[in-house]
Amino acid sequence: MASNRHVVITGAAGGIGRACVELYDQHGYRVWAIDQAQPGSPLPDGVIFIEADLAAAGEVDAVVDQLTQQLGGHLHVLVNNAALQVAKPLADTSADEWDRVHAVNLRAPFLLARGLYPALAAAHGAVVNVSSVHAFATSADIGAYASSKGGLLALTRAMAIEFAKDGVRANAVLPGATDTPMLRAGLSRGHVQGNDVQQRKDDLAGKILLKRLATPEEIARSVYFLGDSEASAYITGQSLVVDGGALARLSTE
Repeated sequence: MASNRHVVITGAAGGIGRACVELYDQHGYRVWAIDQAQPGSPLPDGVIFIEADLAAAGEVDAVVDQLTQQLGGHLHVLVNNAALQVAKPLADTSADEWDRVHAVNLRAPFLLARGLYPALAAAHGAVVNVSSVHAFATSADIGAYASSKGGLLALTRAMAIEFAKDGVRANAVLPGATDTPMLRAGLSRGHVQGNDVQQRKDDLAGKILLKRLATPEEIARSVYFLGDSEASAYITGQSLVVDGGALARLSTE
């Protein structure tokens, strides 16, 4: 909880990322928050905001250079949360759309972990990659997103294997349906019923064992757990599913 603990969080302006920023700030971390646009409401005092488009490799490299100068050689947690979703059938997904989804969801976590690795190793830190239940089971019209999140899961295991020699852990959180702007934007894919967003959210919630959507704060607490050097000190290369029981039920039932 000391202020000399550092965390970098991507996709920090809203949804799960914003909840992570606020939780880490409450626990006394110095927070670097990265997003492609300024947040709609002010971030907590002391949070350092970096505006960057993580789909552009050059901008990711610039972010790494800036962070390397500011971190003082130590990074305790890297939270790769930024994500892009294209809700289209694969047959209608362009190569540019496919590439941008994978650049944000998969390449950026690789580039950030690679570039910030010396600081992570110096702190015996942790990488927490925010994947998705779509890495395990998916649905129609979201193939690019599902592919990227499955790749992120494999990348997490690779990170765990290669980073362990320096005491750096890597794990993934797999959120289920979480009440975020991204989820609301994707409710028109036809997988739920309803004439408006609230009806579609209610229909989706009814399909989950706990009969509700997750809050961003609930996912943030799971991210925090996997980044904590005491609470999860012996956990690496793992996938923590936080989905209200959605994957527990056979699709045929």
